[in-house]
Amino acid sequence: MGRLIMIRSTYRGCHSGRLLLLLVPLLFFVPTLAGAEDEDATVGYRIGPKDLLEIKVFEVPDLNIELRVEENGAIRLPLLGDLDVEGMTPNQVADRVRTKLEARYVQQASVTVEVREYRSRPISVIGAVREPGPLALSGRWTLLEAIAASGGLTEDHGNMIYVMRRAESGLTDQLAIDLDQLMVYANPDLNIPVYAGDLINIPATVEVTVFCLGEVRRPGALTFRSTERMTLLAALARAGGLTDRASNKILIRRRDATGREVEIEVNYKRIVTGKQPDPDLQRDDVVVVKESFF
Repeated sequence: MGRLIMIRSTYRGCHSGRLLLLLVPLLFFVPTLAGAEDEDATVGYRIGPKDLLEIKVFEVPDLNIELRVEENGAIRLPLLGDLDVEGMTPNQVADRVRTKLEARYVQQASVTVEVREYRSRPISVIGAVREPGPLALSGRWTLLEAIAASGGLTEDHGNMIYVMRRAESGLTDQLAIDLDQLMVYANPDLNIPVYAGDLINIPATVEVTVFCLGEVRRPGALTFRSTERMTLLAALARAGGLTDRASNKILIRRRDATGREVEIEVNYKRIVTGKQPDPDLQRDDVVVVKESFF
């Protein structure tokens, strides 16, 4: 199984080339999540200006039409005239049309309303894609389709995708999805449906620098990618390892949140033997390996 993590909070206000090649084929064979969630995706959606609606009335063929919601939030229907639909769900619009028809023209009306394009609440894709920005959602989309519509991934993409979705209650769900599991291993469970108003964030990687000084074979600045785990042993390995004169005593110097320099002392031998954890490094840390005089 791939990694799919949901975080709920209160809301108040190397594979790059391969991934790009895999993107389009995956759109054709990766199945989406099935079941009631996909079938009822638009039940709670509130209609807004520029949305495209499809209205069907079995008893009145003249009302089987597609029309776009005007800027003032209304639609103009044959026989019935103007109808204010802004802020209503598709089911509420269907009920209103049914009530008006039964009051004037027919004894019983069968009315369905479906949102064909979600223009008032577009999906937004930001981060490491070639064409970031809002997408006008048309029909049911999946995560991979949204990424493809944004031009695909850029080469500096990270390893995770975050999908943020706000509910009517004011709560926001955040889904964290492993990119390799989705696009390299084609895990179908991770190709989730995306809905109107979703924000898809694919953070880019950045370069992080630390400095290794003293008794190492290649002292100087070391560069890591933000997606890599940056530890003391990893930094020492990139610096060529310790010299024969190196002491087991190693200092890590960094600045705290107030800008004050702090110093952390660790024991290399204890870390290598597993008696002490390999400490994580932070951006701009300075690792000093002292010389042994014994």
